[in-house]
Amino acid sequence: MVSLNPLRVLKNEAEEEKAEIARMSSFIGAIAIGDLVKSTLGPKGMDKILVAHGRSAGQVEVTNDGATILKSIGVDNPAAKILVDMSKVQDDEVGDGTTSVTVLAAELLKEAEKLIEQKIHPQTIIGGWRKAVDVARAALRDLSMDNSGDTEKFREDLMNIARTTLSSKILSQHKEHFTKLAVDAVLRLKGSSDLQAIQIIKKRGGCLEESFLEEGFLLDKKPGVHQPKRVENARILIANTPMDTDKIKVFGSHIKVDSMAKIAELEVAEKEKMKDKVNKILRHNINVFINRQLIYNYPEQLFADAGIMAIEHADFDGIERLALVTGGEIVSTFDNPDLVKLGRCDVIEQVMIGEDVLLRFGGVALGEACTVVIRGATQQIIDEADRSLHDALCVLAATVKESRIVYGGGCSEMHMACAVAAAAAKTPGKEAVAMEAFARALQQLPTTIADNAGYDSAQLVSELRAAHVGGNKTAGLDMDGDRVGCMKTLGITESFVVKRQVLISASEAAELILRVDNIIKAAPRKRVEDRGHC
Repeated sequence: MVSLNPLRVLKNEAEEEKAEIARMSSFIGAIAIGDLVKSTLGPKGMDKILVAHGRSAGQVEVTNDGATILKSIGVDNPAAKILVDMSKVQDDEVGDGTTSVTVLAAELLKEAEKLIEQKIHPQTIIGGWRKAVDVARAALRDLSMDNSGDTEKFREDLMNIARTTLSSKILSQHKEHFTKLAVDAVLRLKGSSDLQAIQIIKKRGGCLEESFLEEGFLLDKKPGVHQPKRVENARILIANTPMDTDKIKVFGSHIKVDSMAKIAELEVAEKEKMKDKVNKILRHNINVFINRQLIYNYPEQLFADAGIMAIEHADFDGIERLALVTGGEIVSTFDNPDLVKLGRCDVIEQVMIGEDVLLRFGGVALGEACTVVIRGATQQIIDEADRSLHDALCVLAATVKESRIVYGGGCSEMHMACAVAAAAAKTPGKEAVAMEAFARALQQLPTTIADNAGYDSAQLVSELRAAHVGGNKTAGLDMDGDRVGCMKTLGITESFVVKRQVLISASEAAELILRVDNIIKAAPRKRVEDRGHC
């Protein structure tokens, strides 16, 4: 006899959401993420306080960086996780636009939700969106300019891009100072986009304006006791090796001896072993030894006797960057001195920053290397300044590689929206409705910027749209004056790469979420008693 009960395929505790419920769940999660970061967008955006729990309980972060906010919050909704990952990719790829990309994706899904209520199929919406993205990319490229042929103009473009990027950050009050600092640091790279050569050191005390750019490399360490404090024409051996075996450490073993003299003999043997290792290091004809691990008292004394500066516990990031800027390589064995490439620099000396003493490596092999020292009143201010400066450096490095620029202040978004709306008017079929929805989503970015400043967004955005339809391609929102202004005159410039990445990433993520019609959550693995032998 056939049972009329519904057939259950999944395990008992597995969950499944189908069709409209699954789609609604995805939309709600993604839109909630967009609404969370929306208030941080633009030069008048607000900050968020993030309070940690667990191992770092009580730790406080104050930020308006979209990627940092989304990375720090735990989300359970699958669609929300897609937007969080997209924001991280935007941060890794170009460094800025993390909030814009999240807000645009959320606005696209809001528009898609309305279209689905009108019984338009998701694949039809996706087809319209793809046409809209092609039109928007072409419009963005037409709007962009390239001044890389003129050194003075290109430097001015970079300065404007840095100012625009820093305008929405904590550094907005000191943006001239940090703009010059960021542009000088990136131009030192001479076309390279390897930001490893730019080190950022954070030191509490003073104020943000006391931050400065130091040519060369700074290491937050001190040389050992009775060792040289200044070395000229340094030959540097960079190592990752244990230098703490002057004490017996035989774990899980028992050594039976019949007198205390035997223990003394063991310790002497250990010391001899360490002395041999130090002698091997000295055969490299060096005057500076930098180790990633600790250097204990006995080898430190041997280095001091040989007149060598020995620096211990330079962490992984420290020695990798040191190897890059001094032209050396990291070694772990010392049997073949001829095969080891030493790092070199003109001078190593101690400098004082605030109340701390640091080592300065001057005249390093990689001439582009430099260090930015950030000062500030509290750790939260310094951390946020670090994130803001990192965003600016990433955008500038991306612009040096792809030198096209576009105008900011909602100018490029409105230009793309007008181009998509014009193309939709010529497109037959339901896809035209999806293209119009895409144009409305793009217009939400200048709307949000105006809302966050407390201005009348409906009035400003309608004026901006009219300006662009009338052929004024440089019109954008002037946030200092509650009006539509000329972005070229105001110098509000953004990187073409950032805008292009925002457009592509947001549309792809929204398309991915829109395709979903089923969410299946696996049954959790049950904890069972462990009967294994330890």
